[in-house]
Amino acid sequence: MENEQGNIEQQVLEVATEAGHILLENGAEISRVEETMERIASHYDVDSENFFVLSNGIFTTGRHFANVEYIPFKGTQLDKVVAVNQISRDIEKGRYTLDEARQALRRVRAMPPKPFWEQVLASALGSAGFCIIFGGSFADSVVAFVAGLLLYVFVLKATAPYLSKIFSNICGAAFVTLFCLLSWRAGFGDNLSNIIIGAVIPLIPGVPFTNGIRDIAGEDYIAGITRLLDATMVFFCIALGVSLVFLIDGRISGGVIALEGMGVDRLTALFPIQLAAALVGSAAFAVLFGVPRKYYWHGGVCGMIGWIVYLVMLRWAGGSVVEASGVATIAVALTARELAVWQRCPMTVFLICGIFPLVPGAGIYWTSYYVISGQLHAALAAGFTAIKVVIAIIFGIVFTTDVIFRLLKRRKKRRSS
Repeated sequence: MENEQGNIEQQVLEVATEAGHILLENGAEISRVEETMERIASHYDVDSENFFVLSNGIFTTGRHFANVEYIPFKGTQLDKVVAVNQISRDIEKGRYTLDEARQALRRVRAMPPKPFWEQVLASALGSAGFCIIFGGSFADSVVAFVAGLLLYVFVLKATAPYLSKIFSNICGAAFVTLFCLLSWRAGFGDNLSNIIIGAVIPLIPGVPFTNGIRDIAGEDYIAGITRLLDATMVFFCIALGVSLVFLIDGRISGGVIALEGMGVDRLTALFPIQLAAALVGSAAFAVLFGVPRKYYWHGGVCGMIGWIVYLVMLRWAGGSVVEASGVATIAVALTARELAVWQRCPMTVFLICGIFPLVPGAGIYWTSYYVISGQLHAALAAGFTAIKVVIAIIFGIVFTTDVIFRLLKRRKKRRSS
């Protein structure tokens, strides 16, 4: 009898661990992984206090079972996160036996990534959209479109399969910066800075950045700090790749090219065009993050709403960039929650897409440029502003999840009672 119970416990914990493994390696936050594993174990009458989840590992223990798994982050496929979340809820409703659950999880693990052409096109559209968001002209966005397209071809075919993440990001940033610089020197595009900032956006680590903040908000400090450190390393690699091209160009031409800041095109700065660019750009990154196709435009809408709030705060409410970023983050988090409730899927799917326009990619670019051009005071100012924006985003997410969501839950409980 005890052997039979031990066998059942082992099978349940193996299924729960398999679900957590898929979630963790595909971009889910720690609380999502723990909640899903506990839900599966509890349904099959196994103690749900057997799991300890870190950013790259799961420890599972039981009376008759113990397992430790190292789980490296392979890449973001949020469609797998959505699928495992649905399976766990179906298990809770009694729709799967243990064997059926195991087979369903194996099918999820075997799900292919987005097609090559879809990722490349999304990178191009995302680069063009964010070039316009950051003030670029239509001519700039055309160059950024081509640059984003070539960047993802280069990353998927030339660097990612053969190089570490560090060198892949350095090479990708250097490649796309070189292309933008040569195109600009050949007379294509109006403002070099706008073009480069839009072009490197597909490399920005939106998933570890957002999930790191959410893990900290959920008091998973080790995982949160680890993921934010990972995001910081990617930011540094992008900055290094951009800087190397400027330094080499400076050696050849006799000095680092003089840039006077980002331009703001009057036509693309119009409110409707900004909103359309935010919608398309955010939806494009939903593709790159592996969001299920039916949620592409939901992610785009979430990003567009955040950008509406950001522009209103900046243009008409007299707010600073930091204040606008914080308030817009709250709007994005609330929108993501409502979309998650409506579509019955993890909030992460919409939050990561929606927060992307607010990530301070331009600040990282300008900090790098000012450092290599010897403008240390300007570099410190740009870097400090970028840090303040990051803090504002962290505060916006933490405030929303820790204060507003809890108040909403309490109000819902009072109404139901």
